[in-house]
Amino acid sequence: MSNLEIGLDTFGDRTLGSDGKLQSHAQVIRNLVEQAELADRVGLAFFGVGEHHRDDFAVSAPEVVLAAIASRTRQIHLGSAVTVLSSDDPIRVFQRFSTLDAVSSGRAEVILGRGSFTESFPLFGFDIAQYENLFEDKLALFAKLRAGGPVTWSGSTRPPLTEQQVFPPIENGLLRTWVGVGGSPESVIRAARYGFDLMLAIIGGDPARFAPFVELYRRALSELGQTPGAIGVHAPGHVAATDAQAREELWPHFLANRAK
Repeated sequence: MSNLEIGLDTFGDRTLGSDGKLQSHAQVIRNLVEQAELADRVGLAFFGVGEHHRDDFAVSAPEVVLAAIASRTRQIHLGSAVTVLSSDDPIRVFQRFSTLDAVSSGRAEVILGRGSFTESFPLFGFDIAQYENLFEDKLALFAKLRAGGPVTWSGSTRPPLTEQQVFPPIENGLLRTWVGVGGSPESVIRAARYGFDLMLAIIGGDPARFAPFVELYRRALSELGQTPGAIGVHAPGHVAATDAQAREELWPHFLANRAK
């Protein structure tokens, strides 16, 4: 189990403060930076921050929060959880994370997803009916950008590129890139096609039901001639001194969140 890594990720949920009142978006963001500092001190491998555009989550620009964390940590890897690529520009996503990689001295990672929350689509002017095509097209472009060098590409979601250079480049190697998958076999195969790592988002239910995705990913990598990739698992949880305390503190808020 020497390759097992343990990390934390957060959506920046607006939680209650010690006074029992809902904390402001700004305070939640400051809290995240402090939590990441602690995660670094105790030796966790990864700290991820999600992207949302709604009142109950504080973070809409995870790369900015991660850059603040990078300035106050030394070892922990930092990434999104997830970046909604479908409603973003792949070039800007790559530039933001290559910049994060620079300020963190090579600790940046990105998890790309289609978006289980869809508020970003109307906000940024994208048609939700193009949900699948947007992700497929933009993931193909991102793969080209990640490979480095001048990019020539054409697709259906933006004007074509011809020998286009994008800056800043990653300083060393390739930007570690994951595809977040919540239940779509097609997304598993996409991750394998581009040689990206696989992050399984187990929001609820029996984790064993995701085992077929692991087998599909490994089989697809082999059939496509790709190097074996890493497999990660996200699962919701709450940290407290004891299991009983964690359940007591989390349960009413977990139920309220699921009712929305």
